[in-house]
Amino acid sequence: MNDFSNMTKPTAKGNWIFFMAFVRKEFHHIFRDKMSMLILLVMPILMLILFGYALNTEVKNSKVAVYDPSQDEATRAIVEKLQVNDYFVLHRMLKSPDEVDRVFKSGEVAMVVVFSEHFYESLVHGGKAQIQLIADGTDPNTANTITTYASTIINNYQQELLKTGAIPYQITPEVKLLYNPSMVAAYNFVPGVMGMIILLICAMMTSVSIAREKENGTMEILLVSPMKPLYVILSKAVPYFFLSVVNLITILLISVFVMGVPVAGSLFWLIVLSLLYIFVSLALGLLISSVVNSQMAAMLISAMGLMMPVMLLSGMLFPTENMPVALQALSDIIPARWYIIAVKKIMIKGLSVGSILTELAILGSMAIVLVTVSLRNFKIRLE
Repeated sequence: MNDFSNMTKPTAKGNWIFFMAFVRKEFHHIFRDKMSMLILLVMPILMLILFGYALNTEVKNSKVAVYDPSQDEATRAIVEKLQVNDYFVLHRMLKSPDEVDRVFKSGEVAMVVVFSEHFYESLVHGGKAQIQLIADGTDPNTANTITTYASTIINNYQQELLKTGAIPYQITPEVKLLYNPSMVAAYNFVPGVMGMIILLICAMMTSVSIAREKENGTMEILLVSPMKPLYVILSKAVPYFFLSVVNLITILLISVFVMGVPVAGSLFWLIVLSLLYIFVSLALGLLISSVVNSQMAAMLISAMGLMMPVMLLSGMLFPTENMPVALQALSDIIPARWYIIAVKKIMIKGLSVGSILTELAILGSMAIVLVTVSLRNFKIRLE
């Protein structure tokens, strides 16, 4: 027995040969799976770029409108200081107080600066003048930050005046937050959570479900059944559509009755918008499943490739205005961004369906493109 064991025991050179053979085999399997190679080599680069540029709590390039009935040297000086600052971009000058509400409803600006009438005269003769800083409170963190920046700039201008005159000038900024005066954080994160949960459940589960059939070799069997291939593929997505509807109802109930977030606008149009977004998410899952052949690849692309962009580039956590132009352009193709914007307009601001026509058109176009591309890709790969 001992002689036989000695005869079959590999030498050190033999161990090295076997080891190198296994290493070559493993490299062969890795290089053969192009999708895994793409995930392994490209994903770290994308993660570094996203986290490096998107994770920025500093608010910059916030669009501001100004209503200045005085148009004197003091108001012009303050507006100029706001313009030359990196934190603000002067979007437009308003001609009447009625335009203030209009620019907020259209989502054009994050803050409006309103000067009192006879601003400079009040400052010189009475020593006091008022400025109203009106901000969009649907994002409490951003609203608080930009009003603080503006108050600091105004205070610096006041200090400059104190150095040049004997009168103790006092400029009082009055901060007003629209739609969320109490600065409830749930008003901001509930729409974002809705967008993320719906997208992940629909896209991830649909792509994994179809990839499982392809990995097990049963997808071809299903497609040669009497039912049309389109109906077979859609039948895999229908259960997740209804699960997402249940999640939507659950989120809305918890948001309203537990977190105290009201549905200020039309509940009907909020549901219509959400159903369209669910369909877009399902179409995205179909597209992912048409590209990959394994459940692992589908899971990685859905989880890492969708969750990070949704969290970082959709405006859910960080304002997109702070990001480089390339990332801002990338955020335009993320469905969650448009859904979150539309949900805030209906649910928080209480606006009509006319205010979300752009978002509805973009999401509808995305649904058509995703379904067309994914079904065409399915036919090519299965043929």
